[in-house]
Amino acid sequence: MFLINVPIGIAVLALTRTLLPQGTRQKGRVDYLGAISITGALILLVYAIVTANDAGWTSVQTVSLLLTSAALLGTFTIIQKRNREPLMPLRIFKTPNLLASNIVMALLGAAWIPMWFFLNLYLQQVQGYGAFESGLALLPMTAAIMVLMIGASSRVISRLGLKRSLVAGLGLLTLAILMFVATPYTKGSFATHVFPASLVAAGGMSLAYIPALMSAVSHARKEESGLASGIVNTSYQIGSALGLAIIVAIASAQTLLDENSGIGSIEALNNGFHLAFMTAAIVAAIAAIVAFLVIKKPNTSGGMEKDVVVAPTG
Repeated sequence: MFLINVPIGIAVLALTRTLLPQGTRQKGRVDYLGAISITGALILLVYAIVTANDAGWTSVQTVSLLLTSAALLGTFTIIQKRNREPLMPLRIFKTPNLLASNIVMALLGAAWIPMWFFLNLYLQQVQGYGAFESGLALLPMTAAIMVLMIGASSRVISRLGLKRSLVAGLGLLTLAILMFVATPYTKGSFATHVFPASLVAAGGMSLAYIPALMSAVSHARKEESGLASGIVNTSYQIGSALGLAIIVAIASAQTLLDENSGIGSIEALNNGFHLAFMTAAIVAAIAAIVAFLVIKKPNTSGGMEKDVVVAPTG
């Protein structure tokens, strides 16, 4: 499966010099220490939380990894303040909407990716789907996201504006994830319990992702727009990883508790999935509240609403 991407990557590299503009060369220094420290901090943070459920949240491994991550993050901050050419100038967070949009994007990832993960597990471990069948079952949601992002999102954003579209999308996503809480552990129907909610989720994600990205970069200076875009995409990835790790721990604890109380394994497993969906819905609702309260009306001059079409990972 991973090898499929290798020839595609090689083809992209081969076509880069031909299809992309040369741009302009500028002299400068690469902030290697900043890159190493922030990369190490994020890797250790994610790894600590992903393994905490097995190692123990108060274990020496988890605590030491979290402390080391915090120390590297502090080191990165000091380097950015003192470096003349920092990897990420901290002043960029004074840009209107950037910090709030990053919080919303991290929360969006922390709700969306766990929803995908546990929906796959529900189809396979509770309803007995095979891995291929489960993938096919979720294909309509993926197709709907592509169609809605390309065909409808720009029109809705133009009519409602970025902030209203973002809040509406997060609200729809919250509703969709709550619909998955009703999935039964026996006699579940894809047409009744999965398909409708998956389409609602596709609509919510289509309305939320692009406005969150656009609000993050809309006020950034031209020379810092790439940096702002990189930060918000990193926030999505980190939010996805941390959200998934935490919700997996919550769902596993619920399943174990139910099994110890004498509930059947499938029912206990489904109860854990329900708690996971409920937690993800709460995260999406918090994202909607943050977007409504904190994000200001972005600067959309220059036709950004018509030009930006980006598909979410996961």
